[in-house]
Amino acid sequence: MPEAPDLEVIKEVLTRRVAGCKVSYAKVLKPTVLRSLAASNFPEDVTGRTVERIARRGKFLLLDLTPGRLLAINPMLTGAFQLCPPQARVFKRTCLVIGIGQKLELRYIDDRQMGLVYYVEPAQMAQVPRLNEQGPDVLDDDVSFDEFKNRLRPYYGEIKGVLTRGGFLSGIGNAYSDEILFSAGISPFRKRKSLSDEELHRLHRSAKQVTRDAVAVLRERMEETHHKIRDFLQVHNKGGQPCPRCGNKISQLTANQQITSYCRRCQPGMLIKS
Repeated sequence: MPEAPDLEVIKEVLTRRVAGCKVSYAKVLKPTVLRSLAASNFPEDVTGRTVERIARRGKFLLLDLTPGRLLAINPMLTGAFQLCPPQARVFKRTCLVIGIGQKLELRYIDDRQMGLVYYVEPAQMAQVPRLNEQGPDVLDDDVSFDEFKNRLRPYYGEIKGVLTRGGFLSGIGNAYSDEILFSAGISPFRKRKSLSDEELHRLHRSAKQVTRDAVAVLRERMEETHHKIRDFLQVHNKGGQPCPRCGNKISQLTANQQITSYCRRCQPGMLIKS
């Protein structure tokens, strides 16, 4: 799942290479991912428009096309963005191809076609599911501790699940929730109501620091936008490896197609067999 750090750097790459360019053609290879609310014929309608701006809102990537169109892309669990020359091999999982000038293609690829691409007029943005239901962005400097704490109050479940709720803070998914909780020294299985103010302060600091640090790493290392770079993470998907803090074996569970990785010693809490 692309999360805020991934999408932030992808946004920056596309801004450098795509913003200001015209759409020369479009191909829909997997129609199930496209929701064209603005036009019945997406390829014909989008061709000739200029990519004015690329933005990110939580886990959505937004392409502002002039005049009067937007692409709102929610990659969900398995979507990715490939920026490549037109002659590059087309993966079987490629869903949508947008020609950028004469030398580039922006391709939306999705192994399971779980993500969705919305083609809308600005007035139709309210019709894009989940887009406007997101809370403040995890990379937003303006989220104070008091706001962070207040936004947590409506939630009662395990803290990992709360962190991934876009209505609380947007941009955090499965991988970075593991990293934030490890940094804060909090078990992913702790109930939100059980956390002390001191623990909430640690969680607030870690949410900002972990995601900002990840953006810095990805800026240096992201060469191709469709490659997920996660090897630098501390615990996520590293079950059985030594904890980088204490050396204890990292525990790992898989449930509902999602991995939870944590250190029992550094993140004390409920004991669950790994």
